[in-house]
Amino acid sequence: MWEKNNLLRVFVVISFLLSCQELSAKDPIRGVWMTNVGSRVMYSTDSIARAVKQCKEQGINHIFVVVWNKGMTLYPSEVLQKHIGVAQDPLFKGRDPIRELIDLAHAQKIKVHAWFEFGFSFAYRDTLSSLWFKRYPEWLGRDKKGAVLTKNGFYWWNALHPVQGDDRLPAMPSEGGWDPYTRRLYTGETGKRLEDGQLDESYFLQWKADKLSAYGKAIYAAVKEKRKSCIVSWAPSIYPWSKQQYLQDWPKWLEGGYADYIFPQLYRYKLDAYEKILKELKEQLPDNKKKKVFPGILTSLGDGYQADETMLRGMIDLNRKYGFEGEVLFYYETLNRFSKNIYQ
Repeated sequence: MWEKNNLLRVFVVISFLLSCQELSAKDPIRGVWMTNVGSRVMYSTDSIARAVKQCKEQGINHIFVVVWNKGMTLYPSEVLQKHIGVAQDPLFKGRDPIRELIDLAHAQKIKVHAWFEFGFSFAYRDTLSSLWFKRYPEWLGRDKKGAVLTKNGFYWWNALHPVQGDDRLPAMPSEGGWDPYTRRLYTGETGKRLEDGQLDESYFLQWKADKLSAYGKAIYAAVKEKRKSCIVSWAPSIYPWSKQQYLQDWPKWLEGGYADYIFPQLYRYKLDAYEKILKELKEQLPDNKKKKVFPGILTSLGDGYQADETMLRGMIDLNRKYGFEGEVLFYYETLNRFSKNIYQ
């Protein structure tokens, strides 16, 4: 039971320790997410070096690099080897691109953070390609009809099962929780049953959200136990949509003290829409928590949406107008299109 209860937690602790640094309170976060999907940055040491150089020139002081994607680590992992029989994503075999990035970025005084994608979602569109699905089918989430839990093209674990921080860590579609294990757990803890005509949907949703909050708190404590100076941050969806759809009650994480930083995904394609949710975010935050929150800005989406320089600068200006001192851009490839420092 310990092994199942702590498997994902082990990955989190190991990866956070790779990039642990103290954060100066006087430095606002001006960050960028760096991924292995839709980007070639991580596929060679030279491309990583060029990316770090460009980040420095553009005023970026934090890089959030994906260390876990498609159910595999980018770096060699003994834990991964033990549990599913591979040491890392085979595309990076023979290298440790995370170590390379850390060394190059630290030399430029840029902090590096471990980013987990997809969190509690174990596969995108194709379950059969997931080694985890083949090895641990009993961990699958289930919806009200008993089908494998899916949402927006993703297949999900049951995050309430003792098997288990990206927009999907901790997260689970609110439609989940109908598997036998969770039914028994819910009834045992509340005395209530998940039966038609008797279910209080709002109560059930809050119960599930509280379970994920408890997981986030446990992750935070596990990381801090290993090294107190490590930063634990989360990038959830916007609130209250995050709670209603993915059980992410992240204002509670802030109030509970188990989020060093929150990077809510304020992903919008127009300035007026962005300003609207930015205002809502400001109103949701107590004054004493505002410095822990930095908006996430959508700058690219595959080969489709691309924010131009005017749009990006406009969003950054709005952040300052509403009292947010920094932001994190999704994702790095956007910087390639700009010849000038976006912060000048």
